[in-house]
Amino acid sequence: MEIFNLFPGSWGSNCYILVSEDKGGLKHAAVIDPSASAKGIVELLNDQEATLEYIILTHGHFDHIMSLDTLREATNAPALIHKDDAEMLTDGEKNAFKFFFGQERKWKAAEKLLADGDRITLGDETLEVISTPGHSKGSICLLTKGFMITGDTLFADGYGRYDLHGGDPDQLASSLKLLRAYDPNLTIYAGHGAESKLGRALDNVLYY
Repeated sequence: MEIFNLFPGSWGSNCYILVSEDKGGLKHAAVIDPSASAKGIVELLNDQEATLEYIILTHGHFDHIMSLDTLREATNAPALIHKDDAEMLTDGEKNAFKFFFGQERKWKAAEKLLADGDRITLGDETLEVISTPGHSKGSICLLTKGFMITGDTLFADGYGRYDLHGGDPDQLASSLKLLRAYDPNLTIYAGHGAESKLGRALDNVLYY
């Protein structure tokens, strides 16, 4: 599976595009956290000759979903989010837009809700949903062969804030401990900042 990062996105958020080629040579894509412009995303998909199957959200904060509705309109791809963050898309306070800008912005509800342990098929490969609450109630990581997308749960040099809607420091500590169970040599691609190795990033976390 190939991974592309469209950066910069809104508020320095990373927007990842995963492309998996099946045995027949067809390319299937998933967009993770559409913070970049829909135009830029579609151009990359066209360059890769890939069909967008899913738009997957690691959580519901505004800076990771800015082009969500525009991208859905352009591609007809469904949005997937953990069930515990579903309310954030349609609530301008809970998605933190009002907190930063003093006004509400809302997005359309997701087409599919995710839960811990779900597997998302992309071409001949799969993404495993790992529930990692703490930054928000429904924060997730996505695991596939060789790498993990960690959203705002874990960065190369820290972790996401927990003072916005649904944040919980105790849950975040538990989620970070949970990630210790995975291969420390996995490359992580976070919601903000550079890639890292899972073990190294966890070693940089002094919180738990």
